[in-house]
Amino acid sequence: MIFATAGHVDHGKTTLIKAITGVNTAHLPEEKKRGMTIDLGYAYWPQPDGSSIGFIDVPGHEKFLGNMLAGVGGINHALLVVACDDGVMAQTREHLAILRLAGCQCVTAVLTKADRVDEQRVTEVALDVEAELHRQGWFDTPLFITAANEGRSIPELQTYLQQLHQKTADHQNQQQRFRLAIDRVFHVKGVGIVVTGTALAGKVALNEPLWLTGADSVVRVRGIHRQNQQSEFAQAGDRVALNLAGDIDKTNITRGDWLLSEKPFAAATRVIVELTCDSVIKHWQPVHLYHGASHITGRVSLLTEQGKAPLLAELILDTPLWLVDDDRLILRDISARETLASARVIRLVSPRRGKRQPEFIEWLRSLCAAKDELSHLKLQLPNGELDLNGYGWSRQLTSYALENLLSQVELVRVGNLALSAFKAQVAKERLVQILEDFHEVHSDQIGVSKARLKRMALPTMSESLVFKLINELLIDERIKQTRGWLHMPQHGLVFDREQQQIWQQVSGLFPRVDAWWVRDLAAETKHDEGVLRSVMKKAAQMGLVTAIVRDRYYSREQIEQFAELILHYCIEKGAITAADFRNELGVGRKLAIQILEFFDKSGFTRRKGDEHFLRDKDIFIE
Repeated sequence: MIFATAGHVDHGKTTLIKAITGVNTAHLPEEKKRGMTIDLGYAYWPQPDGSSIGFIDVPGHEKFLGNMLAGVGGINHALLVVACDDGVMAQTREHLAILRLAGCQCVTAVLTKADRVDEQRVTEVALDVEAELHRQGWFDTPLFITAANEGRSIPELQTYLQQLHQKTADHQNQQQRFRLAIDRVFHVKGVGIVVTGTALAGKVALNEPLWLTGADSVVRVRGIHRQNQQSEFAQAGDRVALNLAGDIDKTNITRGDWLLSEKPFAAATRVIVELTCDSVIKHWQPVHLYHGASHITGRVSLLTEQGKAPLLAELILDTPLWLVDDDRLILRDISARETLASARVIRLVSPRRGKRQPEFIEWLRSLCAAKDELSHLKLQLPNGELDLNGYGWSRQLTSYALENLLSQVELVRVGNLALSAFKAQVAKERLVQILEDFHEVHSDQIGVSKARLKRMALPTMSESLVFKLINELLIDERIKQTRGWLHMPQHGLVFDREQQQIWQQVSGLFPRVDAWWVRDLAAETKHDEGVLRSVMKKAAQMGLVTAIVRDRYYSREQIEQFAELILHYCIEKGAITAADFRNELGVGRKLAIQILEFFDKSGFTRRKGDEHFLRDKDIFIE
């Protein structure tokens, strides 16, 4: 278990820890010279069962509040230290506010320097401390009155801390991915690079790989000390020192970097948060932001009005941070004199538009109220396809935890993409409807390719998901595929006897360089033009011929030859023009343009200016 101290400067935090543990946490020469904690100090108190109780000694002076904030992140129990001679002071209140805003659940009050005042003063200070604790939301807080120089009440305090340590349950974040915010880095002769920090989540073992954000590379854990004891593993809630191996240098690592079990998805630059305010925050107010061991600046863009819970805002970060859902940031004013609020991360990505729309705000409110992972997932699924890599990162779910969660809902999955069963059904209906609409407008074409149907029906959805839905529609026989073309089952039926006889006569006239007009075929075969038009439409639906424009046909084999020509030309020269195509075929310019425009409309090519570029070769090329 780890305890962090809190309290005003010179109220005896370092002396108290030394009285409990026998360790002087002052490690910097300047600290020893000035008798004041400047940076974070650490002490470990070995226990009879082989475990160890850790203490983080934070600086009390306002000037070093940033260091204090780096020390209390992820700490669930703090010792509020108040000197009996001074009583409750400015940093007493601010440190207590920071603990509350940072989500610290438990506080124990310790009055120090009781030997310097009389009993009446001790009673006054105790009442003031209890009143301040009540005001900030802590009730029935244990309180010890000590005098470290005399050893007064130190044994009782030690016994109490040991009892808390023995009752400590597993950290609530142990089932998440390993995550450690680095607050120190140094080089040990004969050992190499060592970093320290408090493990905020997960578990790590010897020889495991970790991702180091500062170096943007993988490192290996060569050695572990947890609670100042050599160990084969470390887990959430531990104070950890890790000996790292890899292609790194001490200069690659700074306070605020992270060690992560997996490569992070993306650093956050604009996030949506729920604010808990101690002071009024104005729209677009510049602030200091503290997260983990990082300290940056940014701005607050309010999304809802003050006074209405929850208070939602967008944080615009001047420097990207490695944030995840439910992380807490502390906000201080831009002059760094006042603690304003805490911000709990609700969404790692802020939309460019619509973020203040009532529907979106209501959805964010629901996210704020979600108490478990299943409720959170069910709120995400109505939005459409879900990137499981990004979702796993934002929720810090291990692979096992993510798979277990997904098994509790009905999904369509392809790789790292998922779509709710309901959304998948909606998408399928859209595909069928668009295909039916296509047949109404283009009754003389057999159908469309998978890629073209995707672009027509679901242009923003991932191709792999759409193709899976199309395949399911084919399996269910709601649509059919003929020689690569998708069409409705009732489209492209067989010829009747009369049509078959006409087609046998007509088919012998293909292929030829020029496309056949229906009127010319009718004149050539001595058939009624209307009857022949019906036969050609049926032949097109069956994939035997293709209309490049209304009533003008080429055979399927000729269209495939043209596609091969265009493919090779584009591979060799990048694009093809109407002039190029005309010269290759030896046809007129108008016909060349009609053929190329047909390929553009089908999705095989894409026109830009006078040039036609290859777009989707799988439409015509096997």
